[in-house]
Amino acid sequence: MKDIASVSSKRPINCYLDGSYCRYNEAIFSSDGKETMQLLNDRLASYLEKVKSLEKENTDLERKIREWQECQTPLVCTDFSSCYSTTEELQQQICSARAENARLRLDIDIVKVASDDFSFKYEYECGLCQSAEADISSLHRFLDDLTLCKTDLETELESLTEELLCLRKNHEEEASPLRHQLGDCINVELDTAPSCDLNKVLEEIRCQYETLIEKNQCEVEDWYHTQMEELNKEVISDEEQLQGCQNEIIQLKHTVQALEIDLQTQHSLNTALESTLTDTEARYSHQLSELQCLISNMEAQLAELRSNIQHQNSEYKVLLDVKSQLDCEISAYRRLLDEEDCKAYHTSDTQTQIC
Repeated sequence: MKDIASVSSKRPINCYLDGSYCRYNEAIFSSDGKETMQLLNDRLASYLEKVKSLEKENTDLERKIREWQECQTPLVCTDFSSCYSTTEELQQQICSARAENARLRLDIDIVKVASDDFSFKYEYECGLCQSAEADISSLHRFLDDLTLCKTDLETELESLTEELLCLRKNHEEEASPLRHQLGDCINVELDTAPSCDLNKVLEEIRCQYETLIEKNQCEVEDWYHTQMEELNKEVISDEEQLQGCQNEIIQLKHTVQALEIDLQTQHSLNTALESTLTDTEARYSHQLSELQCLISNMEAQLAELRSNIQHQNSEYKVLLDVKSQLDCEISAYRRLLDEEDCKAYHTSDTQTQIC
């Protein structure tokens, strides 16, 4: 026993009491066993109370954690696949509607171009009709003038014919008595050389002049026809050139209108694509902000969980230290009990020997 006490008196014991460590020498245990037992009992009771209080705090902490977890929204990400599919379908419908709208605008523009073309053709035909009506009215006026001139010439011809008949009648009336008078008084005989027939000469001259007149008339008519043909050719060529220029102008107008329609369509398509891009950017930015908020919440929850885990780890380490100290003290307490039992046994044995 003395050896054990001497050995135990050299080794200190670390004790944890009310949150602080204490160092006791085992010599105290050997000096007064009852006081040591009382001290150990008090310390054990305080340790048990400390353990109960820690268990209660742990239970309260677990309850608070469960309540907090129940109050918090679950960390499971919301499944937006149905919303995405619905949104994609709506976007496809919007794109198809925009394409149909652009196609209808193109058809409307094409119809407008055709209407403008028909309006231009109608105006051109109206101009031609007006010019033809003006030509017809001018020809009617010219025909009326010719009719009036013909009537005047016929009237003048009738008057001249009547005057000629009157002159012939008067000439016959005046010449017939003179012939009778001359025929009765004068009988002139001329012995002259035979002369040429004057009527024949006049007829030949008349034929020559008529031939010359016909020749000149034919030449004039040929020249007139040649000039008219040349003028007609020039007019036809000018009309063809004018028609070609008009057709080219119409084609250029159609080309310009088609290009303008194409440009408007491209502008509409560009506007639609820009609107779609803006909507897509807004939608994805909203989704990104939601995801960032979710990530921030998850990071905050993770940081809180880490702090809770660290706090629990620190408490767990403290409890492990307390457990180890309790194990040490329980072993010391058990050793002291064994020593008391040994002392009691030796005392009873000594008393038995004395008796």
